[in-house]
Amino acid sequence: MSQGDKSKYTDKQKRKAEHIAEAYESRGVPEKEAEARAWATVNKDDGGGKKPGGSGRGKATGHPAAHKGGASGGKASAGRTAAERSASARKAAATRKANAAARA
Repeated sequence: MSQGDKSKYTDKQKRKAEHIAEAYESRGVPEKEAEARAWATVNKDDGGGKKPGGSGRGKATGHPAAHKGGASGGKASAGRTAAERSASARKAAATRKANAAARA
């Protein structure tokens, strides 16, 4: 397991880290690196271990990183005219066609 004591993490956080690590490994990331990234992601999302220890209690989380993607998407194309978007789409289609021809 990664460096550090994981006893303050909930079962859900441990499952989450395991799932994230497996996804990284399936993409070819070495096992130790995948595990380190997974725990970093859990810490980023949840702010570390949630089980109470010492003084105070664990804090609730809003999972801001998990909800970030949809909010920022589409802003680039929204500021362009229909003609600009259409030209960009035609250029992309031509590039895909050329790349397909080059592979064949």
